[in-house]
Amino acid sequence: MYVGFKQTCMLFKIKKQKKYTYIEEGEGHPIVLLHGLMGGLSNFDELMKYFSTKGYKIYAPEIPLYDLPILNTNVSNIAKFVYRFLKDVVQQPATLVGNSLGGHVGLVVTAEHPDMVHSLVLTGSSGLYEKSFGETFPKRGNYDYVKRKAEEVFYDPEVATKVLVDEVFETVNDKKKAIKTLYIARSAIKHNMKNQLKDVQTPVCLIWGKQDTVTPPEVAVEFDEGLPNSDLFWIDKCGHAPMMEHPQLFNEILFNWLDPKVKTP
Repeated sequence: MYVGFKQTCMLFKIKKQKKYTYIEEGEGHPIVLLHGLMGGLSNFDELMKYFSTKGYKIYAPEIPLYDLPILNTNVSNIAKFVYRFLKDVVQQPATLVGNSLGGHVGLVVTAEHPDMVHSLVLTGSSGLYEKSFGETFPKRGNYDYVKRKAEEVFYDPEVATKVLVDEVFETVNDKKKAIKTLYIARSAIKHNMKNQLKDVQTPVCLIWGKQDTVTPPEVAVEFDEGLPNSDLFWIDKCGHAPMMEHPQLFNEILFNWLDPKVKTP
């Protein structure tokens, strides 16, 4: 499970179209950002600012994690939502950038609808193995416990600001959200992608924190070994959310990997 901001990004204009709420910035090749289970649109602030000025069009949809009917609250149905977003809003093959659950969802979309995915970027992605809060939230009313768990997600615990911890604490103490969070987390564990990796021919960029304790380095290695067309990049002194802890380095790695693939005929 990924612990991150739930606050709405205030730096960009938020659009609403039918059932979609999303950010759209820049012009050029489309990049679609997929946040994690307890993440939000603000997790990719620095990436949006960087790539929207580099000849890319950024889309950051708000994933309806808590809006689906309980029986439909799983990885497969979230992936269907993202596919519909690609068809209805983006309307051309895009680069999907996913963190944690967002990476897992992006991988499912890529495996099932390769015609709509130009390339895939996974960072701290679930889909093989991840360490979460657990099957239940026995201490969800304990603020210090939630704070400690949020800090463990990052190499630098200072990244887990009070705003971030407050958002997570509110989520896990909302009974409906907590139940749906558990449904999604269990779905992610069951929806293991190991046997499907060999069939994914799409170019994949893996950007991983060397000190990721949620999806440890061996997960990145397994992804890299299983995917036929992947490149693996490491970021040192970095936990589960490289785009938040080291945004400049993350953006440089991604730009250098992606730009030749987009600009070369």
